Amino acid sequence: MIRFPRTIGHRGARGYAPENTLAGIRTAAEQGVCWVEVDVKLTRDGVPILMHDDTVDRTTDGRGTVASMDFADLRRLDAGKPFGPEFAGEKIPTLEETLALVFELGLGINLEIKPCPGREEETAYKALDTARALWPADRPPPLISSFELPSLEVALAHAPEWPRGYLIDRRPADWAAIADRLEATTLNVNARREDERSIAAYLATGRPVLVYTVNDPAQARRLIDLGVSAVFTDYPRDVLAVLGD
Repeated sequence: MIRFPRTIGHRGARGYAPENTLAGIRTAAEQGVCWVEVDVKLTRDGVPILMHDDTVDRTTDGRGTVASMDFADLRRLDAGKPFGPEFAGEKIPTLEETLALVFELGLGINLEIKPCPGREEETAYKALDTARALWPADRPPPLISSFELPSLEVALAHAPEWPRGYLIDRRPADWAAIADRLEATTLNVNARREDERSIAAYLATGRPVLVYTVNDPAQARRLIDLGVSAVFTDYPRDVLAVLGD
């Protein structure tokens, strides 16, 4: 069974640095985390990059949908300046660049497959192909997670030896059956929608429960005390100060 630290940097350390950037991952590592979580999307020409939204509007100085842009178009955008002038010039990274940095820093990583609509299977295949080609045999595997069941089905078929995280927002009635069918390793659940009873139900499946997004250190402590394995946080330094690792 994969072992998780109690604190995982969400999209790097998005409270302190631009999300889903190399600067954000470095910031998370400097603050002491052992693991980070990032979102993987495909450009129009099929390059796996880090991006959460379907558009670039919120996190860059550009406008438009990721699915309508080639990598060269996206590479010209500034993914740092909208967060703060000290990050001006930060670029949208490829998955390949991201993994190179993660290996250099000695971090574990949760790769969330975050496809543009209609590209659920394609995004999973491309992300997994890239990661598998680069992944050293002597490193513990990444956690592959997604809200999209077709993406997780690809992960199960294409990289069955890598752990899978079933991301749940609004919990469906058949969540346990879905987790079993996907052979999910972890249940990654929304802190805003869960309580002691639901967390107990998740834990009863024997799977580690990882909770997003927890920015209150006291809440993080309560969740760990309930048996949660890890929390994803935008503010790693603050949560680490309470949980350690």
